[in-house]
Amino acid sequence: MARTTSHPPDELAEQIVDIDVGEEMRGSFLEYAYSVIYQRALPDARDGLKPVQRRILYQMNEMGLRPDRAHVKCARVVGEVMGKLHPHGDAAIYDALVRMSQSFAMRVPLVDGHGNFGSLGGDDAPAAMRYTEARLPPAAQLMTASIDENVVDFQPNYDGQEQEPTTLPAAFPNLLVNGASGIAVGMATNMAPHNLGEVISAARLLLERPDAGLDELMELVPGPDLPTGGTIIGLDGIRDAYRTGRGTFRTRATVSVEKVSARRTGLVVTELPYNVGPEKVVSRIKELVQAKKIQGIADLKDLTDRNQGLRLVIELKNGFNPEAVLEELYRLTPMEESFGINNVALVDGQPQTLGLRELLTVYVDHRLDVVRRRCEHRRTKRQERLHLVDGLLVALTNIDEIIALIRDSDDTATARSRLMATFDLSEVQARYILDTPLRRLTRFDRLELERERDQLHSEISELTAILESHPKLRALVSDELKDLAREYANPRRTQLVESDGVTRTAAMPLEVGDDPCTVVLATTGMLGRTAGSAPMPQHTGPRGKHDAIASSAEVTVRAEVAVVTDLGRMIRLPVVEIPELPETSQSAPLASGAPLSEFVELDADAGERPVALAALDENSAGVVVGTRQGIVKRVTADYPSHKDDFEIIPLRDGDRLAGATELHSGEEDVVFVTSEAQLLRFGCGNLRPQGRSAGGVTGIKLGDGAEVIWFGAVANQDEDTGDTAGAAAGGTGAALVVTVAGSSTALPGTQPGAAKVTPLSAFPRKGRATGGVRCHRFLKGEDTLLFGWVGPGPARAARSDGSPVRLPDVDERRDGSGEGLPRPIASVGSGTVPQPQRGGNRATD
Repeated sequence: MARTTSHPPDELAEQIVDIDVGEEMRGSFLEYAYSVIYQRALPDARDGLKPVQRRILYQMNEMGLRPDRAHVKCARVVGEVMGKLHPHGDAAIYDALVRMSQSFAMRVPLVDGHGNFGSLGGDDAPAAMRYTEARLPPAAQLMTASIDENVVDFQPNYDGQEQEPTTLPAAFPNLLVNGASGIAVGMATNMAPHNLGEVISAARLLLERPDAGLDELMELVPGPDLPTGGTIIGLDGIRDAYRTGRGTFRTRATVSVEKVSARRTGLVVTELPYNVGPEKVVSRIKELVQAKKIQGIADLKDLTDRNQGLRLVIELKNGFNPEAVLEELYRLTPMEESFGINNVALVDGQPQTLGLRELLTVYVDHRLDVVRRRCEHRRTKRQERLHLVDGLLVALTNIDEIIALIRDSDDTATARSRLMATFDLSEVQARYILDTPLRRLTRFDRLELERERDQLHSEISELTAILESHPKLRALVSDELKDLAREYANPRRTQLVESDGVTRTAAMPLEVGDDPCTVVLATTGMLGRTAGSAPMPQHTGPRGKHDAIASSAEVTVRAEVAVVTDLGRMIRLPVVEIPELPETSQSAPLASGAPLSEFVELDADAGERPVALAALDENSAGVVVGTRQGIVKRVTADYPSHKDDFEIIPLRDGDRLAGATELHSGEEDVVFVTSEAQLLRFGCGNLRPQGRSAGGVTGIKLGDGAEVIWFGAVANQDEDTGDTAGAAAGGTGAALVVTVAGSSTALPGTQPGAAKVTPLSAFPRKGRATGGVRCHRFLKGEDTLLFGWVGPGPARAARSDGSPVRLPDVDERRDGSGEGLPRPIASVGSGTVPQPQRGGNRATD
């Protein structure tokens, strides 16, 4: 007990009251809790609005901020609401207004905002209310429609000088459509948004069949429809919430696996869980990467803008399984979140936890009451108007007597009394007749009044029929909801799934396995890898880009492959960074690869170009290279492991590699093709392996001005067993020789030339350092070979843009003259990847 310890002055003694502190605390707390529950935190189940939201919409409607009017400053709206209706701070009012304008927070926004109203997840704060503007959208007008027709009760505002509605008419089920969240004293609410069309369908079902069960309603409302989309995983929690008012479900971001660059795959996030912003996800992923709690992420970019919407690009390191990384992101980041449903709302002034059916029932009952009161109001107005029209018709019938009576009366009160007594009129009718100008009392106005009287009788009858028939009233409400859904409903954004659809017997490996694969380099400069060591798919139809193969290497996914350039360099390249070619690509498999320039940096000033691929396998037979000046070298496989690029042959001044080939057995045939149309073929077993510093030995004897235009190695095939029957340019068979003759004086790439396709078996083996045999007979105007190529059929030629050029059929004569080509070619290659692999083409682009 709080008591005084001294005697106060006599004039203050009567003002001191002894109170019980405990009782005072209990009373004050209950008063505070009551205020928070009923005046701040919990929405009304009828219109789904908290008091501050209801006051904002009502005051904006009173200010005339309709969709056809201009936006006004939000500060003006906040000032009007705070001054007339809401006895709290401007920050609370503006925060509520901002949320009602956010399309990512509400399924049907109730404020049309103009300016910066914040970002998803609250990552960016909205601009101050002195900068932003607002007005009512069409949907908000549905919340206040017919509010001036006595459809809801009004109550005094905080100072008793204004009136405010206790609820809004709410032409659509706002509480279910937009959801709600709030924390009161001892209780809280958290309701998920839903699809407008689905909720209206369920409400119409209740109007048609009030005894409809929860299962029937859930067929129309299967689950929440979040403004930000995403995926809801697991529907058991939703069923619990619809049945009891409480439940939990998981939401996942919408993610697709895409090619984000020529070299890498990425995870592209286009939708996030409800109330989760991109900055929250980005910061969490960066924390996990820095703490090394997640692997495989190379880069993260937020490309969100107002045109394409949300777009987070998570670039993955090569060699990591995208699905496995995504599962880790779901587990460790806000890309998967839980949403706890707690459907607490005010019903008849009391907080209650409501299921789906109860929420719809409260709304339907409210809407029935609104429409009933609207019909009563409209009937009353029409009855009052009909009463006046009947009086005017009496006046028109007795116009002369009425005029004389008015003229003989001393004052208005006397004239009104005499009219009531003489013509049996009510006081309202008599007053209205006296207030009506004489110019309206004409024959034409009589016809109008009679038509109006008939119209009023018809409308009164219709309204009376609705009010006297409960089924008609329910049908009217249902029809209004149907029209509203037709205009404002939109497709569902959130996907609902019972589970993630994945049955896991073991954890998914995060990194890609070290499986065998074949790396392929096309004559167009495209690089790719195929699963296993299977050859490239054969073409059965027309092609786009030409997939002529310049070189290939058999490796494993987590190994390395080397690119051999014409400057005598070997450049290491991780195989896992090379894009995998789809198995179903039949028209142009390498079109889905990536340019070699994306992986290695070549010396552009020196015109460095790739000539072959090779596996960096120390157990292999090494690599054989040949230069334009006729030098040949068999390089041992002791490649340095600490260097990304290194020299495998020191070149003489002005010399370059014409080709290179990885050896498998060491017994392959080495082949030179020179510009003077000579071909030399000899066994690789005659070459002694040399170290990387050795300069090689003479491979072919060249004439004056001649150079090697192609060098490589092919499988050692006996001449008498070579299969040439199917070795046409478009078929598959033994090794072929393709030569294209032309003039040395013409500009490169301007003359088609004459091409010849010959089986390699037509050319005998000769000794090393000899001149070889003639492989093409020059005609008039021809003095050089433009191209030379040796490899397994089918042989393919392509222009610089990759478009194919048809080669002639096989010519058995090794010194034939060839056939003219329809257009110039830039490269020649094979359409298969046989074993062993063969060398590169000088003309590889």
